[in-house]
Amino acid sequence: MVDLKELQAQIYKNKVDHGFNLDNIEYEFCHAYGELAEAYQAYLKRKEDLGEELADVAIYLLGISEILGIDLEKEILNKIEKNRKRIYKKVNGVNIKVGE
Repeated sequence: MVDLKELQAQIYKNKVDHGFNLDNIEYEFCHAYGELAEAYQAYLKRKEDLGEELADVAIYLLGISEILGIDLEKEILNKIEKNRKRIYKKVNGVNIKVGE
């Protein structure tokens, strides 16, 4: 399994080594949003670089997490467990959360 903490550290180091933004979180979120939009466009157009675009999204999320001191791996695992315990009911073909 991939060690997300190590990836966060590598991504942060790359940002430092290349002089990229390290303190304007709003800027980072805007870039992450832009990368997600590029991934969506690649999906719509059936482009071969969809995987690369999704990787860009993940890299921005991991970078933001490292800048903010958030252990994203831990947060993902906690959220997966929380979601697993949720109770849903299908209403008009849509899953609606009805309990934890």
